[in-house]
Amino acid sequence: MNKLSPAERRALRAAAHHLNPTVTIAAKGLAPSVLKEIDVSLTAHELIKVKLQGIERDARSRLMTEICTALDCAPVQSIGNILVLWRPKPPEATPGQPPRRKAAPKTKKQAAAALEKQRHNSSAARASLRK
Repeated sequence: MNKLSPAERRALRAAAHHLNPTVTIAAKGLAPSVLKEIDVSLTAHELIKVKLQGIERDARSRLMTEICTALDCAPVQSIGNILVLWRPKPPEATPGQPPRRKAAPKTKKQAAAALEKQRHNSSAARASLRK
């Protein structure tokens, strides 16, 4: 379980304020599938909120400790039926994995700029081969 300083915890609480819960834990409790979903969300987002439904007050702290121990994340805040968890993102590119593709352009202007850049790069590569 990661430890956070009070200043880090305060900054993470402020960053989590506008977030919506990404995972909900209901009456069945912390099933392996729920734990896996929390792990996926932490890997993707670093900072997440988990909503608890129908879980007693004294069981909430045990649940938070269990999640943080199992997933090596840090508890940021527990307020009401919401848990805030944080885990640093793993490094992006590890040896042996292919690089991630760039996101598709969202507007026509971005698409045109990307196409022009691609044409420019390919013509520059052809020109260097001719020399």
